Amino acid sequence: MRFIIIALFLVGTLVYGQRSDFEDIDFTKADSIAAYYSGASLKNLPVLTHNLTADLPTDVERFRAIYTWVGTNIENDYNSYIKTRKKRKKLSKNQEALTAWNNSFTPKVFENLLKYKKTACTGYAYLIRELASLADINCKIINGYGRTATLILDENSIPNHSWNTVELNGKWYLCDPTWSAGRIVIEEDGPRFESGYFDGYFLAEPELFIRTHYPLEISASLLENPPTLDDFIEGPVVYKEAFSAGIFPIEPKKMHAEIVKTESISFHLTSIQPVDTENLVLVLNTGGSSKDLQPKITQNGNNYIVQHIFDKSGRYDVHIKVDDTIMATYVVRVKRK
Repeated sequence: MRFIIIALFLVGTLVYGQRSDFEDIDFTKADSIAAYYSGASLKNLPVLTHNLTADLPTDVERFRAIYTWVGTNIENDYNSYIKTRKKRKKLSKNQEALTAWNNSFTPKVFENLLKYKKTACTGYAYLIRELASLADINCKIINGYGRTATLILDENSIPNHSWNTVELNGKWYLCDPTWSAGRIVIEEDGPRFESGYFDGYFLAEPELFIRTHYPLEISASLLENPPTLDDFIEGPVVYKEAFSAGIFPIEPKKMHAEIVKTESISFHLTSIQPVDTENLVLVLNTGGSSKDLQPKITQNGNNYIVQHIFDKSGRYDVHIKVDDTIMATYVVRVKRK
């Protein structure tokens, strides 16, 4: 019996910042201030920034108040996103024209944001940068590719997303205010924004962030050895819940695997926090049917080798589920001998 190893590794020591750098910081006060000023106007950004940050002692708390306020007060404008995507696609083969359009379009996005409190990803990133700058915090807009289970990319895809990096205590950190704010629900009568602040993208782990965010300027990944764009596009699907749990794949680089029936496939899973192995299961979807199974698990600290033998041929969506929540998905094609 041959063994094919599919490994999921947690990053080791990173050069750039991680949220764990601030594990001794209590963000309760910052979040309370953001909640207190819920609904505040965007017409005077210096006043808003002062109100959000003046009573907080550290830059990370000040940035937290800004980030939480934006994530709970700004609506995602999906129609604006679609218009932006179409324009970028039209100009995708003319980088000079695309850059010029991006530079001219951003102020228009910001103008509409100030007026209606609605925007697409560029507006979220722009507002975070402006408020942070007013608080004397160095923050940048990062443009690139966002990838989810519903945002499918290929080699012809154009940049479709924007997020931020922020400098705190001399280190750079990653965050995505757009995806923190909620989600777009596609219904029969059109798209609808469903608000719901999600904290997992605040000062996210760079090794996890790169699974769903690929910057045009690769240095903005904050990684010493980032993957290629092809690796990013072909990688497994990683869900936002993995950001909260600190569970994410690094190997294999490709989502699609191929094995022969009766072979064992192993997933090497690593997490920041210990995982109850009774709550670590594989979900196999094939031919319209789905089943949960308790695989063979070998544990070494926070590392888990999860093994399964396929006794039937076919195409399987293999979901890694922890505590009733799917973290990542692979596709396994099982051939006959």
